[in-house]
Amino acid sequence: MAKRKIVRIDEEKCTGCGLCVPSCAEGAIQIINGKARLIADNLCDGLGACLGDCPEDAITIEERDADDFDETAVAVHMRQGAVKSPVAHQTPVSHGHNHGHMGGCPGARTLTFDAGESVSDAPHVGKSGPIASKSALRQWPIQMHLVSPTAPYYIGADVLLAADCVAFSLWDFHRSYLQGKALAVACPKLDDGQETYVRKLVAMIEEAKINTLTVMIMEVPCCTGLLGLAREAVSRASRKVPVKKIVVSLKGELLSEDWVQI
Repeated sequence: MAKRKIVRIDEEKCTGCGLCVPSCAEGAIQIINGKARLIADNLCDGLGACLGDCPEDAITIEERDADDFDETAVAVHMRQGAVKSPVAHQTPVSHGHNHGHMGGCPGARTLTFDAGESVSDAPHVGKSGPIASKSALRQWPIQMHLVSPTAPYYIGADVLLAADCVAFSLWDFHRSYLQGKALAVACPKLDDGQETYVRKLVAMIEEAKINTLTVMIMEVPCCTGLLGLAREAVSRASRKVPVKKIVVSLKGELLSEDWVQI
């Protein structure tokens, strides 16, 4: 046990609304006896994806002695038991033991897809030419607030950080850009809690030891904020990784593709 950053929940402020529960991709928070509770220290990565969803500001990050974050324990926790409503739990769960109660949204469970399940070896021909008949996506979740930066699919990976609109603009996004990469998506204009995004990117660089980071953005000015988050993360990290910037037009055309000096 060592001192590290970890979530703290003020039970006096907490109303038990459950909005924080789906934001925790590791299922570390449950509603128990009408209050949000951190059920085990080793399930909390301390990055605070849940902070921006608490309307009462009952969740903060503190530094204290706590068990190390354990990705394996998270995977076991997410596999065991039935996923139930965020406000349904009324029986406390002891640390280190699973009693069949699961916190967190089912859509936030960490999943890794085999490469053979992602893209067909026999693409079919569409109006614009041959296209892959299956998705190139290798994981779930993909939204930055939901992903764990040390999930297995990020370890040593080439990571694609894409603005939300990019995949809708590019008809061959999966085949030409996502293939072989781990994905994270975000909107630099509309998403709250972007400091959390920076901390997660730092963790990807330092702890998951990602290989490269490619940032895909639209040509609109607000989208450059995503590249700014990546720059900030790389500048904070002690370990450096190559960063590529790809800019896409509103009509889905590739405007530029360059390695970024940071």
